[in-house]
Amino acid sequence: MSTIQRIALVLTIIGAINWGLVGFFQFDLVAAIFGGQDAALARIVFGLVGLAGLINLGLLFAPSEEAERAAEPRTTR
Repeated sequence: MSTIQRIALVLTIIGAINWGLVGFFQFDLVAAIFGGQDAALARIVFGLVGLAGLINLGLLFAPSEEAERAAEPRTTR
């Protein structure tokens, strides 16, 4: 996993936690920290979380290491 993918994954997790707070408690943590939903910094954070989600789509369709190992030819000694 590349550094960009790791950063994207962290941002996606932050977004998921924020949406969980909105869903369960009607509390938008990102907006509370950065001055409301219309604040420029909050909009930037929301935008970065959205881009991170798009980057993580690649992880969804990437073959797992387990599948790659199963596809490799086995050698006998």
